[in-house]
Formats: sequence, structure tokens, C-alpha cells
Amino acid sequence: MAYDVIVLGSGPGGYPAAIRASQLGLKVAIIEKESLGGVCLNWGCIPTKALLKSSQVYEYLKHSNDYGIEATGVQHNFSAVIKRSRGVADKMSKGVQFLMKKNKIDVIMGYGKLKAKGQVEVTAADNSKQIVEAKYIIIATGGRGKQLPNLPMDGKKIIGYREAMSLPEQPKSMIIVGSGAIGVEFAYFYNSMGTKVTIVEFMPRMVPVEDEETSKELEKQFKRQGITIMTNASVESVDTSGSILKAKVKTQSGETTLEADIVLSAVGLAANIENIGLEELGIKTEKGKVVVDKYGQTNVATIYAIGDVAPGQALAHVASKEGINTAEHIAYTEKKLSHLPEAMDYNNIPGCTYCSPEIASVGYTEKAARDAGYDIKVGKFPFMASGKASASGATEGFVKVIYDAKYGEFLGAHMIGNNVTEMIAEVVTARKLETTAHEILNSVHPHPTMIEALKESTAVAYGEAIDI
Repeated sequence: MAYDVIVLGSGPGGYPAAIRASQLGLKVAIIEKESLGGVCLNWGCIPTKALLKSSQVYEYLKHSNDYGIEATGVQHNFSAVIKRSRGVADKMSKGVQFLMKKNKIDVIMGYGKLKAKGQVEVTAADNSKQIVEAKYIIIATGGRGKQLPNLPMDGKKIIGYREAMSLPEQPKSMIIVGSGAIGVEFAYFYNSMGTKVTIVEFMPRMVPVEDEETSKELEKQFKRQGITIMTNASVESVDTSGSILKAKVKTQSGETTLEADIVLSAVGLAANIENIGLEELGIKTEKGKVVVDKYGQTNVATIYAIGDVAPGQALAHVASKEGINTAEHIAYTEKKLSHLPEAMDYNNIPGCTYCSPEIASVGYTEKAARDAGYDIKVGKFPFMASGKASASGATEGFVKVIYDAKYGEFLGAHMIGNNVTEMIAEVVTARKLETTAHEILNSVHPHPTMIEALKESTAVAYGEAIDI
């Protein structure tokens, strides 16, 4: 079987790459070993948001008196919450199946491995093999939960994100190792459901990739919710021999032992680059990622790599755009597109974390801006001063903006609060358009809205604040 393009993996990078290539007149096949949509649709972005929505509804009902609504006997059905999440994931995966048919993309189920330039060997579930050929190959094999040597996952007592979103019973207590996006989202979900949650973070602060003030605010809000947080700490070992786990945790003040029903390892992702034929074809890797140019092309000219296997941020929206870019670069090479795609700007990628309060950010943190040599103006507007936030009963958090003092260049924005993951797109677009503080101040924002805080924080930075 011969194609113009073979895409190895159908996650949020793979399936958009396949669709865009097909739209541009290329004959495309996609190879998937498990479920269409990859980890994101089946075990990541989408089903976790379904879980978080259930916990949010439960929190609203528990605190309905705050809104003048009486709701008695409120309780949750944990298995039904899990079932709803799985149903949402299944629906989205079927949606990708529809998109494959609509765009005339052949789906080949099985494990794909590069055999030669332009050849992929596919091993089906019954161990039968076939060779599929294409002029171009896009590697989009994604990532998996990273395993620590002293924290081997058994899928039952020491688990990863997959097991965390499909446990048959709700644990009474849980230790979460790592406070990145995965860790804090599951911490919020399980804590809101009634599980006693302890977060153990190796770094000095939670969500360490975020601005320092964001980290402090999240820690304050999580502690208020009843979550125990241990920073500058590491789980050294876990005794799984009894019904209750015993975790030895090293802290700055010494070693302590924590007990829990479950340990969730959420220490980051590892790229799926093993056993896919990279070595046989001489494809270069570095620090566990495939080396690519600005168009996603590896050192082997007709082979591309995108998403979690490439050096950019391991985010679904990054993978999607990289996938589209690779498809367009191939189409340009084949004279099916008149222009090259615009290269990715990895300093204008929004990061979103969907715990409560939500976190969203883009561009430089305050420290990174100073370290880069900028003279900066910083403004911060608390949602406590927002009319919409007060009316919504969601006054936690703030919007913080960072501008270059000389030219007003929009260097970065950091948000923590209700619905901020929907708000950050304005900043991404503004920075893409090279918008300055002047344009933000003179763009009339609707009232009352949460996004007014973006204009207000800019006004704070320039000494023009009205509402604070």
C-alpha cells in the first residue's frame, strides 16, 4: 500500500496533520495502535476536563446556600462520575473516526515501526504484519507518564494518570507526587470528591513553570480547600506490602512517613521514541526528543516529528499546530501549496491548568523578563475588585501583566482564577499582532466581565488604575 503521507499516531498532533495533508490533495494513511484521538482525547485533556466539571458541579451544590439556593442531601456517585468521563472520551474518539472518513484518510490499526526510508511495518493485534509505504512520514507517537526508579507503577497502588481517571472505587486518601498540571488537576478533583490529598513536590514551589506569584496563590487556595502541600520534598520509597501504603518522604527538616490508599505519580511525561525504528534510520535524538528544524523536519529529509516527541512544549495545541505546519511544508515541497507555513513561535504558546482556581499564562514570567535584560512595567489586578467575579462568587486570584517599559511590548501575562483558561487567548492574539500596552488600554472591554481584569492590570502597570 503506497501513500503520499503516513502519520504515525492519531493524537492531537497526528490527526490534524493527516486532515490538513488530505485537504491539500495528498493521499494519507494514519497508523494507530490503540484508539483514535490518542492520549489527549482518550486518557488526557478531554476526560480529565469531564471529571473536573463533575467536581465543579458538586462544589456548586455543596455551597449552593452561598447563592441563596437550598440543596439538601447532596452527594456524588463516584462510579457515575467516572462513567460520564469515559463516555465523553468515547464520543470524541468516534468524532475523530468520522473526520477520518470525511477526509478520505485510511486508518490502519496496529503498532507502526519505521523499517526503511518511506516504509513503515505495522503489527496488528493478531501479530500479523504488513508494510505500508509513503514518500513522507510524520512521527506523532506522543508521550507517556514518566516513571521514577524509586516509584515503580503497578497500576493498582502506585498509579499513573490513566488509572487515576478510571479507578473502580474512590480512595479515602491519596499522595500525589508532582505538582505540575496533571498533579494539581487530579489533586483538585479527588479533594473535591472527599479524598484526603497530599501533594509532594520536589521543587521549592508548586506549578514551578508558572510565575512565582501564581504558585503562591495556588498554594494558598489549595490549602484553604484542605489539600496538604509539601514542597522541597521527595518520595524516597513506598511500602506497598500492606493494605495502607507507607511512603517515606524526605524533607528539608528530615524524613517522615505518610500513609495513603493510593500514590499517584505525576512527575511529567516521557516521549514515545523507543522501538519505532529511529536508530535504524539514523534519525537524531537529543535529551529524549527527536531533533527537528523549524518545520518539524528531522535530519532525514522526508521524515518529520511533532508533538510530545519533538522539543516544543508537550501540549495538545502545540502538537496540533506543528502537525498542520508539517503537512503544509510537505504540500509546499510537492508544489501543492504556494507558500511555506509560518514557523512556530514557542514563546507565544498559552499554558492552561484546569484545577480550581484555573491557571493560564503566556510569554515571559516576571523573573524571566528581568533575566532577559528587560526594564519592565508590571501590573496586577485582583479578582476581588472585579464586579463580575463578585457576582459569580469567584473572587480568588488575579491577572498579572508584564510590559517592556521602553516600548510597551506585551511580554507576558499570568492569570489565576475562574475561567482564565478561556481568557488567555486575547493575550496570545494581542502578542501575535505585536500589540502594546497602549492598544490594550484603549480597547474597550465589556462590563461586567472577568476579562476586564486584563485592561485593569495594564492600567495598574501604567499608573492609570480606576477600580483599585
